[in-house]
Formats: sequence, structure tokens, C-alpha cells
Amino acid sequence: MAVAPALADAFVIEGSRRLSGTIRAAGNKNGALPILAACLLADGPVTLANVPRIRDVDTMLDLLADLGADASWTGANEVRVDARGASKSAPDERLCSRMRASFLLAGPLLSRFGRATMPPPGGDVIGRRRLDPHIHALGELGAVIDLSGRLYEIEARELRGTNVFLDEASVMATENTIMAAVLTKGETILGNAACEPHVQDLCRFLVSLGAQIEGIESNVLRITGVEQLDGGSWSIGPDHIEVGSFIGMAAITDGDVTIEGVRRQDLVSIVPAFSKLGVHVEIGEDSVHVPSKQQLIVENDLGGMVPKIEDGPWPAFPSDLTSIALTVATQAFGTVLMFEKMFENRLFFTDKLVSMGARIILCDPHRAVVTGPARLVGQRMESPDIRAGMAMLLAALSADGQSTIGAAHQIDKGYERIDERLRVLGAAIERVDV
Repeated sequence: MAVAPALADAFVIEGSRRLSGTIRAAGNKNGALPILAACLLADGPVTLANVPRIRDVDTMLDLLADLGADASWTGANEVRVDARGASKSAPDERLCSRMRASFLLAGPLLSRFGRATMPPPGGDVIGRRRLDPHIHALGELGAVIDLSGRLYEIEARELRGTNVFLDEASVMATENTIMAAVLTKGETILGNAACEPHVQDLCRFLVSLGAQIEGIESNVLRITGVEQLDGGSWSIGPDHIEVGSFIGMAAITDGDVTIEGVRRQDLVSIVPAFSKLGVHVEIGEDSVHVPSKQQLIVENDLGGMVPKIEDGPWPAFPSDLTSIALTVATQAFGTVLMFEKMFENRLFFTDKLVSMGARIILCDPHRAVVTGPARLVGQRMESPDIRAGMAMLLAALSADGQSTIGAAHQIDKGYERIDERLRVLGAAIERVDV
């Protein structure tokens, strides 16, 4: 296994470089993690292709290995998991503290062992991220949950299919419920389910192993329990968040970039949002081309009103791209309101952009007014989370002078070898020890 970069790494970027060339989208991080967790349900080895080689995937592999599974890299982006030897129902607390997705093990462990002892998960601090929908859904399936201590003690003598309605369309709660239900007797109808591309990918992966799931792509899933799931192979779908990040990156540097390995249906809400900022793309069968020499002009609403870009559950604009779109808006002629509905800390990174020269009014934790274009000047900054870190990287690429972004490991959690891949496009970016 390759040695992960040191946590003291930083990126040093020389701005005002036009990006040009072709880049391929990596596999979806948020698809790979639940699919890796779901391998605990398989009665045979599973081979996964197009797995992004990032910190969070390494952490999930370490968690599976600690539980007793044989989980390892077998190629540059290929993983093999044989979970038949797994014997523990309590994931390692230290590893769980590294990422939010560690809680995805709750559903598979409960289904397999009848119990799961889950530590509080780690992850980016972007606001309150409720575990209530997970606990409620598992309880509806028949689990008894002890919340009196520091750990979440979840037990079930027998799970049973039932109607479950999530009080919010939580992606991870949807995934945990699906994984708990696929081997549960009877029928489970899951309402207000999340239906993001990575949730669809998990469902199709489970179906390839023998699960029965109807309603994929919708917000109502009908899951009929089966006796067992076989081993198999699967290729992780492309990361539409990375595709959106590269679209924004090309636009903000006036680049000419082609992004390969794209699924057109995953861009249904992404392309219209960027077009409001004057970013126009050419979509092929499995690629997106962002041409150069585009004048970024904000498209006003009817009557000359200030337009709004707002996120929401799929198929609305993804929250993970809000910070990217906001950064692009700093270089577009006009004013736009960014409305981040889902996480109350997501927009707090904007003070970093303001220090670079951006004209942003943070109205409250959920709304920011951006007026551009503004001349950005390189600064020393610290990445608070994955998506804010990538947004700061976009700003640094378009800024005059040199920028240093500390806590590069935050960006590494979600973007594979981002510095190496951007250098191929002509970016002046280096990783340094600090």
C-alpha cells in the first residue's frame, strides 16, 4: 500500500495559470465507502474497480481489516474484500474518529451479527449532522438502541421488514437502512429516501450480489429480504462532485479542459447551476468539455432580479458543490445569492476568500451574497474541510501571486492525488512539508 502523505503537508500554488488538457474523474468517494461497508454482507469475496485512492477509503479498509475481513488494495484503483472472516461487531474507536462514514458499518454489522457497538463518528465540521434518522430507521426494523453511554449500543434478536419513513432525506441513513434491510425477512418500504447517484450505485451493487431492491432513482425504495448475498465484482461510479469541481476550476482559470469518465445523468442539476454564473459546457456521451474564453456573467432572474443558487437533496444542486459555485461566482460579473440549506457551517470558510479580495456578504450561516468579479490575491490559509479546501484551491489557482493552503490532508480525504493531476493540466502546485 502506498504511504499516505503526512498530515503536516500543505499546497503551495502559483496563481493566474490557465488550465488546459484532459482529466479523468475518479470513482465516487461517497459511493465507494458504503459499498465497502456493504461487503460485510457478502458470502464471498468482492472485487471493486475504480476505487478512489484517498484517505477515507484507506480508513474504511483499515476498519474492515480490524473487524476481521481480508481487505486490501490489489491494483492502483482496485480493492478486494473477503469479509467471511469478520468476527467483531465493534469497530475501532480511533479509526471511527477519522471520518463520518464509519457509521455506515452500523447497518451491515447489525444485519450480520445482530448487534453493533458504534463509536461517535468523526468527519468534517460543517454543521450539525444528525444520527437521529439512522437510529430511528434501525429501531423501526426491530433494533433496540442503548444511548445511555458514550457508545451507541445497537442490538436486534431479529430484524423484520416494515415501513420506514425518514424525517430527512439523509444519504447515510438511507444507506444504513438499505444495508440492514437487504437480508431482513419480509418487505421494507423506505420513504423519503435519499436518491443521490452514490445511493443508486450502492443499490445496484447490492442487486448485483442478489439483493431485491425496487424504486432505485426514486425517493421510495421497496426492499425484499433475501437469504444471502453472493460475492462478485463492481466498478464504482464516477464522482459527480469531482466533475463539478473540475468544471468550476476550468471556468475560474479561463481554461480549456475536458473531463472524461462522466455520467450525463449525474449532471442534471450541476450544469444549470453553473450556467447561472455564465459557465457553459459541452456534454458528450461520457465527457464534459469546458471551453476557454468564456466571459462569466451572472444570469439574472426575470425582471433583473438577483438570482439564487440553492442546494438540496438530489436531484437538487449538491451541497458539496456550494463552496465551489460560490468561489466561481467571485469571478463572474454580477451578483448572486448562495443559499446553503443543509449545513450551517458550510459557508464559514468565506472569510478566507474575503481575505483574498472577494466581495462576499455572509448574511447568516446559510446565505451569502457574492458580487464579482473581484481581483483575488494569494494568501496563506488553512483548509477546514474537504469541500472548503477545494474551493480555496480554486481561488488560489485564479489569484495573483502565491497561496499556501495548510491541512492539505483535508483535501486528500476527498480528491485523489489532486496536486499530481492538476500539474498535468498546467497548474503550478506543489506539496510541501510545514
